Amino acid sequence: MPRVVVAPDKFRGTATAAEVAGAMCGAATGLGWQAVRLPLSDGGDGMLDACAALAPEPVVTRVTGPDGSPVDAGWRLGEGVAVVELARASGLALVGGPDGNDPVRATSRGTGELLVAAARRVGRGGRLILGLGGSATTDGGRGIWEAVVEAGGLDGVELVGACDVETRYCDAAEVFGPQKGAGPDDVVALTERLVRQAQVWADDLGVDVRDVPGSGAAGGAGGAVVALGGSLRSGYRLVADLVGLGPALEGSDRVVTGEGALDAGSFAGKVVGGVVGDARGREIATLVVVGRATAAATAEAERAGCVVVSLTDRFGEARSLGDTAACVAEVTAAWLGPAPG
Repeated sequence: MPRVVVAPDKFRGTATAAEVAGAMCGAATGLGWQAVRLPLSDGGDGMLDACAALAPEPVVTRVTGPDGSPVDAGWRLGEGVAVVELARASGLALVGGPDGNDPVRATSRGTGELLVAAARRVGRGGRLILGLGGSATTDGGRGIWEAVVEAGGLDGVELVGACDVETRYCDAAEVFGPQKGAGPDDVVALTERLVRQAQVWADDLGVDVRDVPGSGAAGGAGGAVVALGGSLRSGYRLVADLVGLGPALEGSDRVVTGEGALDAGSFAGKVVGGVVGDARGREIATLVVVGRATAAATAEAERAGCVVVSLTDRFGEARSLGDTAACVAEVTAAWLGPAPG
């Protein structure tokens, strides 16, 4: 039976990666295709859904939110592994976006508390995966560090941070601060604080996080991962490896991927760019379904041999936003057609 691999990211604000993948798979199987369903994430919000098969047990832990108030943060537990999203404990959405955020006082402490809780459940020798994305914080990961150290560490659990940027530690405020409500003076103050924190770790631990690619992710939370003895990896590559994308692509006839907005960033560590590259390396025909797309990004995907369909262009904004899954299914079915043979 002809096989299609379905590997989308979320359509932010309208459909989760799992919902998009479900719509794509429904269209494919209805036409006689064997569909391999692999919703993906680049390490930001949505990683819990992407890793549901790896870590099937949902867990909720009450921790300190970015503004100091308690939040109930969900995470997932599997056999010898836990998956945690920083956004669930220290996310910008928890304080109502940049307008509700205090970028100088926002703390990542709750993420550290979540890591401790997850490590206790996983046990020594296990693995703890932290998705770095969507943070309200630019505290350089100091809150994470303090919470973990005060709890006595992570009990021999391997810590891996998943990120989609290569921003260096001391650049985090300049690059990401304005997105979190930081004005020019705040950016200066936050940068000075990052510089001081990096020096503290260098002096006290002998660990220099300043030039580690990705250490500036999530306002410097990536640096805390390194300071705690963990490692940083491409979020897309990590999740793709965990869910078995590579083996699924071998012998497949088609690939369908997608995301809410296709732009220049899509080819810089994001899901769509990663899937397109992996499929192209195997010479597999690929469809990219997106909510909307820039002309430059569309051209780049087409140069890689992909077909790109913008839901907004095809169906109009009202339907593409209000009935995203149905639009995705319709586009997928039209491109695949009845399974050959």
